Amino acid sequence: QVQLVESGGGLVQAGGSLRLSCAASGSIFSINVMRWYRQAPGKQRELVAAITAGGSTNYADSVKGRFTISRDNAKNTVYLQMNSLKPEDTAVYYCSAYILPRPAYWGQGTQVTVSS
Repeated sequence: QVQLVESGGGLVQAGGSLRLSCAASGSIFSINVMRWYRQAPGKQRELVAAITAGGSTNYADSVKGRFTISRDNAKNTVYLQMNSLKPEDTAVYYCSAYILPRPAYWGQGTQVTVSS
């Protein structure tokens, strides 16, 4: 079992920055991949960024060059640094953890709102 708690969302003006945190507890040493997803109203949930246990990262094209995913193993926390935010980044952001091949564990989500 893995428990995930997101934090750091909020309201920011376009061009601003936010840093989301995802604190993991439980069977954290078995986690293969951690991902950030987001879901805007009326849209499907989409993958934003991922980081493997080895530190490899990948990003959605829409956030490349603006968002950075990182991890602090000592704090069992994954971060999503979001810069140059746009109104279209407005969504609920979810953290997920994968212990393959099991289904993902999910956090409760944190709201990010970017005003124009």
